[in-house]
Amino acid sequence: MELTRRDAVSALTALGASVAVAGCSDAAPTAQQPDRDADVDADVDADTELRETMVAAAEVVYPDEVTGIDTFVNTFLDSRLAGDRHAASVADAVAAVNDRAKSWYDDRFAALDADTRDSVLREMGADTAEPHRDGSTAEEVRYYVVNELLLALYSSPTGGELVGIENPQGHAGGTDSYQRGPPT
Repeated sequence: MELTRRDAVSALTALGASVAVAGCSDAAPTAQQPDRDADVDADVDADTELRETMVAAAEVVYPDEVTGIDTFVNTFLDSRLAGDRHAASVADAVAAVNDRAKSWYDDRFAALDADTRDSVLREMGADTAEPHRDGSTAEEVRYYVVNELLLALYSSPTGGELVGIENPQGHAGGTDSYQRGPPT
């Protein structure tokens, strides 16, 4: 099943998030301009690292039949990273994932193969930790990385279909969809 920008926008709408129009264009990101300040370049590099790590985590966390992950996750993040506190917490959790990947496997998380990325998340305990905003590292990674990605997926119509939710909360379906029995 292919995820699209439309799925990401639908997921954000279902969550009540404001959707940035800039995130919905098909234009490729522009290359860094040589006249930028060093601080701006550092922010761009940090944002790129965060996005690459989240996409790499989604490739491990999402079911194998899901495609279009890069576009979907980046569109979802365009809006989710707009808030200062939430964005900073996501960045901290992503930094923790990258620190562990570098410490244990000598490379950044996104550069590792899928099996090793899966191992990093499991070895951190993110697969079994209770999600907490201000918890242990494993709990924060579970909350801000794993659950953030799962929230995006299963709040979208395409992701909802994977688990038999024809009309995820926040998406219209009409009375007709509520009168039918579950899919068999």
